[in-house]
Amino acid sequence: MRLTRTLQAAACAAALLLTAACDSSGSGNGSSATGLNPPALKAPTKLGETEGQVNLIAWAGYVEDGSNDPRADWVSGFEKQTGCQVRSKVAASSDEMVKLMKTGEYDAVSASGDASLRLIASGDAAPVNTGLVPHYKDVFSGLKNGSWNSVKGQMYGIPHGRGANLLMYNTEKVRPAPTSWSAVFDDASTYKGHVTAYDSPIYIADAALYLRATRPELRIKDPYALDQKQFDAAVALLKKQNADIGEYWSDYLKEVSAFKSGDSVVGTTWQVIAGLAAGEGAKVKAFVPKEGSTGWSDTWMVSAKAKHPNCAYKWLDWIVSPKVNAQVAEYFGEAPANSKACAETSDTNFCTTYHAADEGYWKHIAFWNTPIAQCLDGRKDVRCVPYAKWVQAWTEIKG
Repeated sequence: MRLTRTLQAAACAAALLLTAACDSSGSGNGSSATGLNPPALKAPTKLGETEGQVNLIAWAGYVEDGSNDPRADWVSGFEKQTGCQVRSKVAASSDEMVKLMKTGEYDAVSASGDASLRLIASGDAAPVNTGLVPHYKDVFSGLKNGSWNSVKGQMYGIPHGRGANLLMYNTEKVRPAPTSWSAVFDDASTYKGHVTAYDSPIYIADAALYLRATRPELRIKDPYALDQKQFDAAVALLKKQNADIGEYWSDYLKEVSAFKSGDSVVGTTWQVIAGLAAGEGAKVKAFVPKEGSTGWSDTWMVSAKAKHPNCAYKWLDWIVSPKVNAQVAEYFGEAPANSKACAETSDTNFCTTYHAADEGYWKHIAFWNTPIAQCLDGRKDVRCVPYAKWVQAWTEIKG
């Protein structure tokens, strides 16, 4: 059961902090952000005695103890095995996670790519010694040393899972079947009032990804590294799209309902939403269009101010262990990070549905990253538009 995740914008200050903390370029999806120069923090070389408690910030559905759903409990086993009592807070957005991590009251956080670079640059997240996390060795290679979770080959967390932002359409009302994101951009007027889009500033990257394929003269390499001209083109496309949007969504249940009722017939979605909608009778299909898609990869990061670092490391290893990682992935609706988790899922087809082991599939996914002034695509002769400006533009786009 995928629980709601929102990325509403309310952290301009944090984004500006990140901008100030970066002084050169990073690389694109799948390699470390070599231009980011975070504070010189050291990862531990060994673990000590556990402290008896760990304080976590997480997306809803990541830290379950059976109180929300008796079938979902991977916290109790952790507490029994380690003696570390779990105290967790659900965050509604990446911006809230960044704010909470700055308080120093939490030991670890399940950060998405649009938050992780902020936490690294500001020194709120510490580098992680992956050698102290035994199950890290079984994490899919495509999740290691990403531009969103590492700097110059140093991991700043342990990958948790990943998912793609798909194009979903009503098979009875959208004909012929679409193959491109043009269905929600250049051709959106065909379905005026019935187009839906994800409600977040990071959705600007979806427009940029489409423009990368359709307007080569813009020379977009990385949808999260946009100079002013490229950014303006993406914003203009989204403002044009706004006239055809029936609803921007952040609550997955509302999107399921909208596709069931016919209020929405085409738009962005997640695999879990497509499955739920189809299971409830909606005539829908979802896929990665020919231009590729954006997506998300979450990483458990340890606070540089962690009061319970040993318990935090125990949690990182526990949450990525095969059986637990499988439980979380199925409950949340995402591809697990541990390659051995697929043998532990209750649904034998789960990993096939979510493309867990298909690295070829993920090569077409541009995982969320934090837009910064120092272009992530390697350019040094131009400044890119930082996240704070994406926040401002999103408000304008929606009117």
